[in-house]
Amino acid sequence: MPDKRIVSSSHLASEKGASLSEYEFGLIIANSAFNRWMQHCAKSAGAVDLTPLDILVVHHVNHRERAKRLADICFVLNVEDAHTVNYSLKKLLKRDLVQGEKIGKEMFYRTSEQGRTFCETYRDVREDCLTDSLKNFNFSPEKLSEMAEHLRALSSLYDQASRAAASL
Repeated sequence: MPDKRIVSSSHLASEKGASLSEYEFGLIIANSAFNRWMQHCAKSAGAVDLTPLDILVVHHVNHRERAKRLADICFVLNVEDAHTVNYSLKKLLKRDLVQGEKIGKEMFYRTSEQGRTFCETYRDVREDCLTDSLKNFNFSPEKLSEMAEHLRALSSLYDQASRAAASL
């Protein structure tokens, strides 16, 4: 009887790692769907032509209404290449979604009034289009939190495996 697992690369679905391949395919399609969702939600909230990273950056800069450094943004979003986040910040500055302030030798970023309005409108679109849809899946807030905990735990395993592979 053939294996019923859904994977993106059968050559990676060895006996030892079949369930991991199945999980990874789930991550691939979830990541693509999430990125597409963020861009459509941002467009509905009035910001066209933002990349998924731009959207993540503006939301994180808005988080807790505290100014953040480039290094802090990269750390929290788990982005290794600071140049990509810096490029997003430049785009967001140009669009007046964030503001920068030099303190000492470092630049600190916070959302502008327009950026805060965008984040609030994004939240409203998200609640109208996505949050209410969760009721159809019977995912309790506790279940979603548990799923998030598993994703964070698995991401740490991938980070550790990345370090191991880099040292080979």
